[in-house]
Amino acid sequence: MERHGVPRKRRYVLKRRAERQAETRRRIVEAAVGLHTTIGPARTTVAAVCRAAGVRRATFYRHFPDEGSLFAACGALHLGRHPIPDPAACASIPEPLARLRCGLASAYAYYRANAAAMAPIIRDSDILPTGRAFTLYRDRLADVLASAWHNGGTRHVRIRAACGFAADFRVWHALAITQGVTDDEAIELMIGALAAAAS
Repeated sequence: MERHGVPRKRRYVLKRRAERQAETRRRIVEAAVGLHTTIGPARTTVAAVCRAAGVRRATFYRHFPDEGSLFAACGALHLGRHPIPDPAACASIPEPLARLRCGLASAYAYYRANAAAMAPIIRDSDILPTGRAFTLYRDRLADVLASAWHNGGTRHVRIRAACGFAADFRVWHALAITQGVTDDEAIELMIGALAAAAS
C-alpha cells in the first residue's frame, strides 16, 4: 500500500532517518550544555562538543551552522529543565519593601539552586551572546520591583537602579557565595539599600 505516493518502506526509512537526526542533535545540545555550564561558553570549542557528543565536525555544522543557533538550542534545553521564576508573581503586593522581599526571595532561591550552571554562562556573557534569558529576567524583575514605588524623576531612577542591582545574579553571587551571607541576610541588605535609595 502507498499513501501520498510514498511507499511504506520509504516512509519507514525517512522516519528512522529523522529520528537519528533528532537524536544526534539532542546529543550535541546535551554536550554543549554540559560544557557551557561547567567551563563556560567562551572556553567551549566545537571540537570539545564533537568529542563529548561523539560526532564529527561536519555533522555538528549540519545541525548548527552558527554560534547563535547552538546558544538558542542550549538555552531552550537548560531553561526547559530549570524554568526561571515569573517576575510578575509578586506584582500584586502593593507595599514596596514587601514586594522587594518577595521578588528577591524567589530570585535568590533560583540563583542558589542553579548557581554552578549560571556562573560560567553569565561570566562569559560579557563577550558572547549567552545568558540572555537571565539578563531579561533580571531586568523584568527590577521593573516589577521598582514599579511599587510611585516616585518620579531622579528618585525613581535611583530606585530602578537599586532594584536592578538587587536583582542581579552577580550581586547575589558576591554576597552569598564570595562573602558567605545567607539569602535572607542578602535580602535584608538589599532592602536597606532600597530604603536608602527611596529616601
